Amino acid sequence: MTKRELLRSATVGGLWADRVLGVAAIIIPISVAMSTFGATNGICFTSGRLTYAAAREGHLPQVLSYLHIRKKTPVISLIFLAIIALIMIIPGEISSLIDFFSFTAWLFYGLAFLSLIVMRFTKKDEPRPFKVFILVPVVMLIISVYLVVAPIVQNPDLGFLYAFLLIIGGLIFYFIFLHFKVQLPCMEAFTEFIQKFACVAPSKYKPPDHSKDNKL
Repeated sequence: MTKRELLRSATVGGLWADRVLGVAAIIIPISVAMSTFGATNGICFTSGRLTYAAAREGHLPQVLSYLHIRKKTPVISLIFLAIIALIMIIPGEISSLIDFFSFTAWLFYGLAFLSLIVMRFTKKDEPRPFKVFILVPVVMLIISVYLVVAPIVQNPDLGFLYAFLLIIGGLIFYFIFLHFKVQLPCMEAFTEFIQKFACVAPSKYKPPDHSKDNKL
């Protein structure tokens, strides 16, 4: 395949399979579909439980940390993520969605790697059941910075600015609902309705009290 063919091809793997595998080229799209379903399955397991853990720590509404009374699964957090996903795919194209999601995801990945590096020096005495070799987060931080900056440099788009402003806008909700502890008057009734509707209940976990840390 020439450089022009690679750039024009919508599916490079499919083009390669047509030329090399012949009638067996159908293996490539089937393999891609299986990989997609596998990745989706992994995302359902991880993302739902990340939302569940964040709600359990008090960073999201507590109802998202409720478990099904029989299945013991975070069904509310999974439904919440499914609704968010449906909202995201309604207005835009899949290519734009992938670009903006990748930008947002790698931005937070980079912040996580940076946090690990910073806390390695600022919290030296904290217990670490699993300690990552410091070079790993350093390399991943560099990769994250590249994957965040490269799409903007290659194809500047106002969508990246909107995505960044949306992320920053989340700080408003943080200060309102976490820092100032504002409670919506309808939240208790809504939580009770969700418990009855979805057969969920609070998990046996008490979130840590960070008020002492803030005072320090």
